[in-house]
Amino acid sequence: MKDGVNGVALAVFIFFFLAVTVMGFLAARWRKAENEHSLDEWGLGGRSFGTWVTWFLLGGDLYTAYTFVAVPAAIYAAGAAGFFAVPYTILIYPLIFTFLPRLWSVSHKHGYVTTSDFVRGRFGSKGLSLAVALTGILATMPYIALQLVGIQAVLDVMGVGGGENTHWFIKDLPLLIAFGVLAAYTYSSGLRAPALIAFVKDTLIYLVIAVAIIYIPIKLGGFDEIFAKAGDAFAQTNPATDKPRGAVVPPEAGHWTYATLALGSALALFMYPHSITATLSSKSREVIRRNTTILPLYSLMLGLLALLGFMAIAAGINVSNGQLAIPQLFEDMFPDWFAGVAFAAIGIGALVPAAIMSIAAANLFTRNIYKDFLKPDATPEQETKVSKLVSLLVKVGALAFVLTMDKTVAINFQLLGGIWILQTFPALVGGLFTRWFHRWALLAGWAVGMVYGTVAAYGVASPTQKHFGGSNAEIPGLGEIGYIGLTAFVLNVIVTVVLTFVLKAAKAPEGIDETKPEDYTADAGDKGVSVVLPKVGAGH
Repeated sequence: MKDGVNGVALAVFIFFFLAVTVMGFLAARWRKAENEHSLDEWGLGGRSFGTWVTWFLLGGDLYTAYTFVAVPAAIYAAGAAGFFAVPYTILIYPLIFTFLPRLWSVSHKHGYVTTSDFVRGRFGSKGLSLAVALTGILATMPYIALQLVGIQAVLDVMGVGGGENTHWFIKDLPLLIAFGVLAAYTYSSGLRAPALIAFVKDTLIYLVIAVAIIYIPIKLGGFDEIFAKAGDAFAQTNPATDKPRGAVVPPEAGHWTYATLALGSALALFMYPHSITATLSSKSREVIRRNTTILPLYSLMLGLLALLGFMAIAAGINVSNGQLAIPQLFEDMFPDWFAGVAFAAIGIGALVPAAIMSIAAANLFTRNIYKDFLKPDATPEQETKVSKLVSLLVKVGALAFVLTMDKTVAINFQLLGGIWILQTFPALVGGLFTRWFHRWALLAGWAVGMVYGTVAAYGVASPTQKHFGGSNAEIPGLGEIGYIGLTAFVLNVIVTVVLTFVLKAAKAPEGIDETKPEDYTADAGDKGVSVVLPKVGAGH
């Protein structure tokens, strides 16, 4: 580890940061709309993005700074078990090919801005819509905080901010400046800012990974040497668990854990509000369909990125916090100037998703809490103003979260976020294909899944934590260890189906469905397709 501040790397980092800051503010003039005072324009970029803009935006949205840091860090810590992120990002694309075009069409037809808008319109239930909105906000907040963790890891390795004994304000000042700038250009430009910056972010990431996957193995003696050293390291006993540290190939005992975590994570990924926000910003359903066929290119990138975890072991990287392993690998292996490029890729990789996530959370609050419950007659201008303010509050909340709490707390809440957001799947995806489910049954199933998932996660211990020590636990009735979120999801579906039969037999009142079958296949050019913002939020 190099002493002091890495001046060259810091200079390169600052150059790219300033460049994307300028782009962020200029984005307000990019495809400028006649009426900027609507959530369609500020929160969805005017629903005008084509295939490539949407591809970069979704890539910038889903493959975050935390992905860049955490996936190889998981490999560094435990071995091949951390590769679950690669198959789950492959599993998700055939799945979203089936339902995202339908969601885009019905949302475009009725002016839906959020998933909760759709759930409320489909099932005629403000209560169910509120549950989906609150779950989305709750799951997104720690996700934003973890983008800060990614930036902090880079700043720590570059030596910026001083040591542990430095005054907190001086230590965290670079982080405060970065998020202050992020807040300013997101407030000004809305979704157009991260859409424009995503081009820079993804180009840098592809460049860094392409260089790393060739340059670092050459310096370390090739992949044979890398895997041999990783295998030796994983074979050593972990004194905290009295078991091997990990494995280059997942052991048979971990197959259920690996498979359920991959499947559950795949089902959850496009339930997150920021994923849907990026999706609804596209200009046609065909753009969505094309994107599901080219987004797997990011999975190739992720697979190569994960290999950096093995390289960090082979390079002898020794850090107390696994999140620092890859930034430290870059500083040790790359020339200072290219280390700066790599750090910029991670830093910008935090700004893009953090901006989209804060916009998505703000849209949920504005449309499904403020408009539905506090001010039903809110105008589009008022909606946009509230959403802008809430996006600032969300960022401040995430910043306070990271600055005042231990980083493991943020990670634990993000793991919980995945468990929670998966419980919205029956209402959202189920609603896109059938209205058979009863709204009260969906709400009950959601509640059961949320409670079970939270309680089960609370009971998981690790060598360093008594509670929330992981996201895997024994699957009731099977005796195997699996992903808690998927178990909670199965319980959710069982409760929903059983109660739907009961409630329909009892002739319980169902809400009014404001959608029609043809709405789910409508395209932008279809006659009669229009966006009518005031319609969403009006009571039945």
